[in-house]
Formats: sequence, C-alpha cells, structure tokens
Amino acid sequence: MIVKIKPSVLRGSIFAPASKSSMQRACAAALLSEGASEIINPGRSNDDKAALPVIQKLGARVVYNEDNSLTIHSQGVDPVEEEINCGESGLGIRMFTPIAALSNKSIKINGTGSLCSRPMHFFDEIFPLLQVKIQSREGRLPLQIQGPIVPADIEVDGSLSSQFLTGLLMAFGASVTTPVTIKVNNLKSRPYIDLTLKVMESFGRKVTHTNYELFHLKPQDKNYEPQIYAVEGDWSGAAFLLVAGAIAGEIEVKGLDISSTQADRKVLQALEDCGCVLTVSADAIKIGPAQLKAFHFDATDCPDLFPPLVALAAYCDGTTTIKGVSRLAHKESDRGITLQEEFAKLGVDILLQEDIMAIQGGPNLSGGIVHSRHDHRIAMACAVAALRASDDVVVEEAHAINKSYPDFYNHLQQLGAFIVR
Repeated sequence: MIVKIKPSVLRGSIFAPASKSSMQRACAAALLSEGASEIINPGRSNDDKAALPVIQKLGARVVYNEDNSLTIHSQGVDPVEEEINCGESGLGIRMFTPIAALSNKSIKINGTGSLCSRPMHFFDEIFPLLQVKIQSREGRLPLQIQGPIVPADIEVDGSLSSQFLTGLLMAFGASVTTPVTIKVNNLKSRPYIDLTLKVMESFGRKVTHTNYELFHLKPQDKNYEPQIYAVEGDWSGAAFLLVAGAIAGEIEVKGLDISSTQADRKVLQALEDCGCVLTVSADAIKIGPAQLKAFHFDATDCPDLFPPLVALAAYCDGTTTIKGVSRLAHKESDRGITLQEEFAKLGVDILLQEDIMAIQGGPNLSGGIVHSRHDHRIAMACAVAALRASDDVVVEEAHAINKSYPDFYNHLQQLGAFIVR
C-alpha cells in the first residue's frame, strides 16, 4: 500500500490504541490459568491477532463477546496441534516458546517475515539446561522443541532482549515445584520486565527480584488464576500521536495510564525537554507546537522510541542526541541505518557513532518518497514527520503499520491530517 501525507494542521481528541505488550502477556497468563479469563479492550494489531491462534493451538478456547471483549477458557498448556506460528512478533516467539515447552509434546515453533532471520540462539543455549530438547536452524527459526521444561537455577544474558526472560518467568511461574532463581546479566528494557511481573501478579503469580539481577520464584497453591483483565493504552503507539501534536497541532490523547510500567512512557521526558506545549493529567495528555529545541535522551531501555523521537528531533533547532543505537540492530529492520537512510530522503542529516544517534534538526523537511522497509515504526515515523514537511511525502509499503497500530492512519485523519490512500 502507498500512502501520501500532505502538510496538515491537527486538532482534536483521540484515544490511544491498546498495548500489544500488555495484550500478549495477558493472553499468555490466561492460557496458564485454569478457568475463564476475560480480556477487556483487546488489541487489534497483527501481533495481537497472532497471539490468539497461538494460545488456541496450545489448548485455550477463545470466545469473542458482543462488547468486543474476549473470554479465554483454559486448563493450562495442552497443545492440540504440532506447530505454532507467532507471525512477526518478537515478543510472541520469545514468550510463547518457553510456555509451549511446558508440554511433553514435540512442537514446531515458527514465524514469518523478518522474524525468521532474527537471532534465537538463546533457546539453543538455555533449553538443554532445563531438560528441553531443541533443534534450530543455526540459532534461527524454525525451532523444534520437546519438554516438559524443568525449572532450575540458571544464568542468562539479558543484553539482547528482555523478551526471553519474560518467557522464562511466565513458564517457570506455571511449573516450579521448588524455589528457583534466574540470574540475569546486563538486563536491558527493565520496564518491560516490570510489565511482565505486573501482568503475572494480576493473574495471581508473584515473582520477586533483587535489583533486576536475581529473579526468585517459589511454589504457590495456584500458580495462575483466571482474571478480568483490562488491556491498558499503548505508550509505544501513542508516542507517535504525541509527537504529531508537538509538531503539527494542538491535540489531546486519552486512554493512557500515567503510572504505567510501559517503557515508552518515558516519551514524556523528551517532549518536556524539547519545549512543546504539554499538559499531563490522569484523564488526558494535551500537547501542541512551540519553538522546539534539541534534546538529549537515553533510549537504552526504550528503543522503540527511536523512530518517533527522530521525527520530533527533525523539527527541533540544533542537534539532538539519542543513546542506545546498539538496541536497534535486531528489530524488523536495522532501525538505526533505516532511520538514517529514509530521513535523508526528507533532507534530515543523521549521524550514527557507536551507541549515539545525532539528528540535525531544522525548521523544514522536504517532501519525497520514503519506504517503510516493512517496519511498522519506520512507516509511522515518516508519516508523522510528513505533517509539517514543505511538500507531500509518499510512504511505500505503508501497510507495515498493521503489525502494531492498524488504525494509525485513520486516527491521524480523525485529527485532521490530509492522507491519500
């Protein structure tokens, strides 16, 4: 799909999309609970949609209710098929693989698109220590596994992704019979682990930790219990809306939990530092343009903020620096290089030096033709940057947004953006 975005002025109010990070974790916890759980405000992204057939193939039954909620019936992991496919969801593959290993059945774990080339060697290294048989394509998908997983004291590397740890914590939570400890070295994206622990606790499963280095799990009478769970608003998707308001018009974004454990809530700090008009309350975030100035931001624990913050920095006077480039290599695209190349087409100079990205901002971006690189966040970043460009911007393969935020263009249009599809 090709989308053309014309320079636009935004006005109005919009609700943030549902958090796919929260939604997928809730689906996993509901699968691990014996009974019926209700999921309120379920997400509609491709990653969310991929999670539902996964839990169904692992033994759950999903009922779609008239009020748009979901009821998930489960008696725990009991696979009904020999293969699960997590689509292009990095969280899905890394979280559901240890959960699938709770079964003693042989299961093939697969994905699609860029996920097939992303590193999964973690499982080759860790699963044999947990008595899980595994075969992989030299650390890539597909994986063939057979459990049951036997929790044990282990040490893992947390520098590549916290998603592996999320999967282990959720699987261990369902299966420990004696106390175990997971030692984690150099954990990245701590807020995502906070979200995992919060969802687990919402479903009755308590995990403690010592400074995010030692995670302690003890047996409980009931490891997971069915719940009514409301999926919170998504700070990752809302970051693009907030940046759009900061550069293109006065808007308000509703449906976000200001006290959320989501890592991308940190976008508020960057918005405050750049000098935009910003009012934060429990009900809504109101945001609008001002004379924007360059800012300095550490995105090591929230790397998904790079794309929207590059769009913001492009309109800030001076040179903005963002730390954490090393976290971008194994996303849907190599996002550091992709952002540099695609924004260059709009006249923005981006320098990559070790772990720092430097963006030279200014008052005007040119129009042009950019490509999403099949990366949802690149498509959205380019579309937001286009709102104040000097001419039209065309985004090729613009449907990449469906992975996380299928209503993105609709929401921009509701706020007044002139978009041709």
